[in-house]
Amino acid sequence: MSIEQVRAYLSLWNRDRDIIEMDASTATVELAAAALGVIPARIAKSISLRGAAGAVIVVAAGDMKLDNRKFRGQFGFKARMLNPEEAFQCTGHAVGGVCPFALPPGVEVYLDNSMKRFQTVYPACGSGNSAIELTLAELEEYSQSKGWVDVCAPRNPAAGSIDRRPCSVVL
Repeated sequence: MSIEQVRAYLSLWNRDRDIIEMDASTATVELAAAALGVIPARIAKSISLRGAAGAVIVVAAGDMKLDNRKFRGQFGFKARMLNPEEAFQCTGHAVGGVCPFALPPGVEVYLDNSMKRFQTVYPACGSGNSAIELTLAELEEYSQSKGWVDVCAPRNPAAGSIDRRPCSVVL
């Protein structure tokens, strides 16, 4: 049902028909990148966190991870990821399809600077097999972002590893 909510939400900008639905799973950065034929860094993953007054979503490039020190410095509290049940309850989207669109009131969205190296990125659209290609300006507008932050760091720059855990891939 979540993808239908996102489709209705994106119709406000006439972008509902631009959602890409695939037969393959896009529930992880690696799977999403393979399904879309792009580098993992261009997958805009949504990291669901418990905020001071509710859920917070940080959208970051797929090759990045949350930097706890930077996060605490920006937000003033320790980053705590939501478990799958909490993520669904707080965002209305299941893990693997969490996205910054069609969120309940009070959920705050922030965009990490790690995505600024790209013209376009691919966030999820509410399901584990969907995505949409957006410019950064479109992502900022459609997500109703509170702003840009610098709270991430490279996953493992020496090894170039990719996060294989389910995520809220902004596809």
